[in-house]
Amino acid sequence: MRSFPLPIALTARLSPVVVLAAAGWALSSGTPAAPEAADEPTGKTKTQSASAPSRTQVAKTYAAAPAPCGSIAEKSVKSLVPGAKTAGKEIQSTDSKLRRTCSWNALKGYEYRWLDVSFEVLESDEAAERSYQGRLEDKSGGGAVPGLGDAAYSVVNLTTEDKQQTREGVVVARASNALVVVTYNGSDFESKKAPSTDEINKGAIKAAKEAVAALEKNRN
Repeated sequence: MRSFPLPIALTARLSPVVVLAAAGWALSSGTPAAPEAADEPTGKTKTQSASAPSRTQVAKTYAAAPAPCGSIAEKSVKSLVPGAKTAGKEIQSTDSKLRRTCSWNALKGYEYRWLDVSFEVLESDEAAERSYQGRLEDKSGGGAVPGLGDAAYSVVNLTTEDKQQTREGVVVARASNALVVVTYNGSDFESKKAPSTDEINKGAIKAAKEAVAALEKNRN
């Protein structure tokens, strides 16, 4: 069998850097000073202050990201990424409690496949929704994926470099205060053609469904 060098774009993916955008709250830095009450009895003021309700933090559905490399069944890995080690490889994160990613990739014969599964846990459902909507704005085409988390969409794109085609599918799903992001792509180095849109889209959605199911097992 002949040896075919990987295109520059795919070679670069062998050292992926996963960047997940998280939305944050903008908080004001100060509050206006309250006017002094000249005739208010000291004892009454203390009583009111002590009985005032305190702000309670809303409980989060998900407090930590699940182990990403265990989120996809071995048989699914073998089907989606033939020849890959089913254990996968977790990508180092600056905060593994909130963001975790696992990758699988392999070249079998002339067929190359790559699969990434990422989890991101945010501070609230609202923050996760803002992040989810922001990702939709950055993508063109694609469509909703019914029945996946609270909301989900998928998009597939084709790129060509040095006459080599690569087709990549991305699925983003939101479940309460967490996001699941799946990236799945493939190439054929003999024909220079990419797998069909249907194959890549269905593969990405299949992995996303398993990843969301794994996340839901990690509920508080």
